[in-house]
Amino acid sequence: MTKEKMLIDRDTYLSVGIHIGAKFRTGFMKKYIYKIRPDGLAVLNVQKIDERLDLVAGMLSRFEPDEILVVCRRESGFAGASKFGEVTGIRTITGRYLPGTLTNPNYEAGYIEPKVLMICDPWADKLVVHDALKVNIPIIALCDTNNLVKNIDLVVPCNNKGKRSLSLIFWILAKEYLKRKKSPNELELKDFE
Repeated sequence: MTKEKMLIDRDTYLSVGIHIGAKFRTGFMKKYIYKIRPDGLAVLNVQKIDERLDLVAGMLSRFEPDEILVVCRRESGFAGASKFGEVTGIRTITGRYLPGTLTNPNYEAGYIEPKVLMICDPWADKLVVHDALKVNIPIIALCDTNNLVKNIDLVVPCNNKGKRSLSLIFWILAKEYLKRKKSPNELELKDFE
């Protein structure tokens, strides 16, 4: 039996609960579910999570840091998203997204024109999704089993509510982004928690 090739080992994924979904499951997210536990929680397929993270890292690496925007309204993702922005140079908005940031060129406080958007939760970050659709920006979203994925271009199935899960995702993406951009920075997972 051949050893599977993953961005990091399976045990690290499992230790942070990246695979634990919600009890509610939307139709689109069912294809990422490995099984349903006796308590009703969905368990996501770790191999598919890894494949999607690899796909996102490859996509993001085609862009320069100033062409990417990451938005995270979920407090559990603030630390990981902020550190991700700090080490990669990618613009990151944690907390409240101000409507018009992507759509109003007269908005003096912070109008920006990214070429790609990544969000932590389609429901919590719905305002930025709405703005991104108006200006035709591709949207990458971290989605749990209960998320609706209408208007999302690339879905990463994962536990998007847990602090450790989100920190691991941002660490992997930062590490892969820098590696593919041929940056010499070495990142430690503990720095993202």
